[in-house]
Amino acid sequence: MSDAELVLRSTRVITPEGTRAAAIAVVRGTITAVLPYDAPVPEGARLEDVGDHVLLPGLVDTHVHVNDPGRAEWEGFWTATRAAAAGGITTLVDMPLNSLPPTTTVDHLRVKQDVARPKAHIDVGFWGGALPDNVKDLRPLHEAGVFGFKAFLSPSGVDEFPHLDQEQLARSLAEIAGFGGLLIVHAEDPHHLAAAPQHGGPRYADFLASRPRDAEDTAIAALIAQARRLDARVHVLHLSSSDALPLIRAARAEGVRVTVETCPHYLTLTAEEVPDGASEFKCCPPIREADNQDLLWEALADGTIDCVVTDHSPSTADLKTDDFATAWGGISGLQLSLSAVWSAARERGYGLEDVVRWMSARTSELVGLDDRKGAIAPGRDADIVVLAPDETFTVDPAELQHRNRVTAYAGRTLSGVVKSTWLRGERIYADGEFTDPQGKLLTRTP
Repeated sequence: MSDAELVLRSTRVITPEGTRAAAIAVVRGTITAVLPYDAPVPEGARLEDVGDHVLLPGLVDTHVHVNDPGRAEWEGFWTATRAAAAGGITTLVDMPLNSLPPTTTVDHLRVKQDVARPKAHIDVGFWGGALPDNVKDLRPLHEAGVFGFKAFLSPSGVDEFPHLDQEQLARSLAEIAGFGGLLIVHAEDPHHLAAAPQHGGPRYADFLASRPRDAEDTAIAALIAQARRLDARVHVLHLSSSDALPLIRAARAEGVRVTVETCPHYLTLTAEEVPDGASEFKCCPPIREADNQDLLWEALADGTIDCVVTDHSPSTADLKTDDFATAWGGISGLQLSLSAVWSAARERGYGLEDVVRWMSARTSELVGLDDRKGAIAPGRDADIVVLAPDETFTVDPAELQHRNRVTAYAGRTLSGVVKSTWLRGERIYADGEFTDPQGKLLTRTP
């Protein structure tokens, strides 16, 4: 490490080989070596010794709705990326909706990139969108560097992003498979949703009944069938129904290329505890029962579920009415996801190495960034989080960086305080203070 410009040192560094005392050498934003804790520090190198705080790789959140431009009053790149940095996230991939325009053509992608570039406190990449009428735009978007394509199998909630029926799904998936791309899918079946009781009103039990598990299960089964037929690569977004897990396990055993994510709110919140009228807990698919949650954790542990992402989907506070049928469905989680998942994981006997695998390593692999992100290892970007895992805090919405400080975690005591966040060897957040934006716009590696 003779040419190191920065050395980050801790008695607890999470590396792919395990947790150990180590010194991380950084040159021009890249990790060049991970050495023993007491390795000599080169003359002229800056030493940051964080003692017993844990150094872990920056999280990579591949499911974020930034909504900018067009609905920037809901969220924006400035506020979203600050919230992410405060929560230990150093890379996010932005969903193609709910911005205006949606990221469904190359021109629309350029608009979004131009808006994001001066505001990004962390690194930002982009998903494209697959709509009924934009098959011709999919390859150009792929060549322009999007990481894959988002599709809905039921109404998305915004008119400018219509869902795909099964025939349209087949056309889009065949096109994407033809150039080796990835389709990521909101999998709920519209016919099952339409057949479910739709009472409306403030009772969470009524809302839960309106989004039954079989809507997810049926849509996932249909997606797997299409992926099997076309030998396509697909990814199931925000899995909440544990009933779908046997389908997924069987498909993988057959060699179907399907990966799966879930979200912090499905792992840490339960239907039994959602107060009536509290639509800050509303998301689609919904937060389900405690026994369902237990099975999601088991699937994370055995690898059936690959990763954990936020599905950060904020809105203005006035859209979070006490009627679950009409309130906006989305949970804001960027700043709190690491602490929420870690708090629940440690209670279930999992370690920070597991959390890093679910929220950094595997998300990086999903989007092909694992040559640059997702691990403290030579050759990777020096994206590093300093975490005090045993310190606790009580969630105060007023202290959140999200544009609209509505949170399902208000008043909860969580473990794991992010002391500082580093992006390519530069400290971008520490103790509530931020630098000017340092993030880069990322594109898929060819």
